[in-house]
Amino acid sequence: MGAISEDDLISRFFAPIAGPGALGLKDDAACLTPPPGCDLILTKDALVAGVHFFPDDPPEAIARKALRVNLSDLAAKGADPLGFLLALALPLGVETGWIEAFARGLGADAARWGAPLLGGDTVKTPGPAMVSLTALGAVPTGQMVPRTGVRAGDLIFVSGTIGDSALGLQARLAPSRFAALAPGARDHLLARYLDPQPRLALAHVLRHHASAGMDVSDGLVGDLTKMLKASGVSGAIRLHDAPLSPAARQAIALEPALFETAMTGGDDYELLIAVEPRNATVLQEDARAVGAPLTLIGEALAGTGPPRFMGLDGSDVVFARGSFSHF
Repeated sequence: MGAISEDDLISRFFAPIAGPGALGLKDDAACLTPPPGCDLILTKDALVAGVHFFPDDPPEAIARKALRVNLSDLAAKGADPLGFLLALALPLGVETGWIEAFARGLGADAARWGAPLLGGDTVKTPGPAMVSLTALGAVPTGQMVPRTGVRAGDLIFVSGTIGDSALGLQARLAPSRFAALAPGARDHLLARYLDPQPRLALAHVLRHHASAGMDVSDGLVGDLTKMLKASGVSGAIRLHDAPLSPAARQAIALEPALFETAMTGGDDYELLIAVEPRNATVLQEDARAVGAPLTLIGEALAGTGPPRFMGLDGSDVVFARGSFSHF
């Protein structure tokens, strides 16, 4: 990083992308007034080089991913973004060009999603790079969509497509396994891993219709199990109904074992949504209206046992590992 000081780094790269509440990044804290009649929603995710991204990934893409995975959590709560705090740990010797590109990508996404930088910290580290964001959002008072709100009889929907990112990661790690894929299909999977798409367009849809919501970060099977357990219910989930992109279908047709990767691998950043049956039609209509269609994959059931995950013939599907876990 040469002789640039922390103050110069902040004023040169990050102050230009900060929001009004950041006070020009000249203070030790930000000052933010929530919208009238709203609750604050706060979430935090950290990304570490070699764990959540490849060290040679483009810095703009690393910045986008760091912000978007946090925005995905806000969307699952029905929240609109207000801004974020950034902690950036940079390895010794990082080039200023890397920081400039990172800040450029972060600023473009902050503007795109209406989530300005409010403050944070920058430090050096002898280890791998780490990016930690705390995102702040707002919902009308009392309207946050909890993970714990699933009730027996609720229908379970998921947004988008499942498994693309996990398959994209495998395509990075073992390209030969995906050599038979059409180039466009492989590019689609790689892009879904590098550039998750937070479903913020669904935030107001969830808070008007959903009983519960959760984003899929650690795998459909594992995260749905967590949501049902947290709500004190069980469920019956038809895995053959889980939405797959044409690229994922092509990869799984070539190597059927990749179906487990798609269902348990994580990094989808799609939304799991529980809804009362009487609200299901309007939920789907409103989701289509904002360009984020939903797929029905199962129902919540009374009981506290683990959910049943069923295949096409109705038999139980059991995976060796339900989801990604750091520990």
